[in-house]
Amino acid sequence: MTRQLLGIDFTSAPRRAKPITVACGHLDGARVVLDNFERCADWPSFEARLARPGPWLGAFDFPFGLPREATIDLGWPQTWPALVRHCAALGKPAFRAALDAYRESRPAGRRYAHRATDLPARSHSPLKLVNPPVGLMFLEGAPRLLAAGVDVPGTHDGDPNRIAIEAYPGLLARRITTASYKSDERRKQTMERRAARIGIVSALTAERPAAERTLAPPVLVATPAQRQALVDDASGDLLDAALALLQAAAAARHGPPRFGLPAAMDPLEGWIAGCTAGSA
Repeated sequence: MTRQLLGIDFTSAPRRAKPITVACGHLDGARVVLDNFERCADWPSFEARLARPGPWLGAFDFPFGLPREATIDLGWPQTWPALVRHCAALGKPAFRAALDAYRESRPAGRRYAHRATDLPARSHSPLKLVNPPVGLMFLEGAPRLLAAGVDVPGTHDGDPNRIAIEAYPGLLARRITTASYKSDERRKQTMERRAARIGIVSALTAERPAAERTLAPPVLVATPAQRQALVDDASGDLLDAALALLQAAAAARHGPPRFGLPAAMDPLEGWIAGCTAGSA
């Protein structure tokens, strides 16, 4: 049976105006076909998506873990399931207060501890609570992965027909352009950002010589209407979901048991798919 691929652009506060966006697709050789988009405007719909039977592999755009340095300093559990349950039990106010206090306890210039994957990926520390609130994304996302019983390679054994890996669309987008391509603020939804989206979509959908296909991300196969939607969505949610879909496809091509994740990754921290020491 063909494994369905999912690219998930996540938000810590899903709603109709800003849903969790899911790009659904499948591998076709060195290509990944974009089948359709789904939108989860509340937590029950997202949880139902996680519970949907496989086989599927989803790349989720939120941090799966926290920096081990921070968890040791805070005296929090040192295994992923126990850490996730502990943070969920704290609840948002206490979790936020703990991270605020921890940040203030650290020297200026080193307020945020980072995971091993964050620096090469140039991703935000999961301790960050604003602009973007990736710490809250961890708090809302990781407990739902654990409760759903999905398999998180290198971190937690679960249903092998439902695989969850951590994605970071910016990692792939920066290989195409360093220009900003999205904003939720209408006044920042400029023609320059639209031009950047056009460039990204053109690069993702461009055919490549056969010799380049083994190492490069899969080519995205999208209809003209889908490509237009990726460009027209100034928030970048559709494009980020499509970028995550390509990260899911690359992981699927690596296959089990690690799906391309490094053998030496810290299971408490997790690892961003496609990130290597040379990613920066």
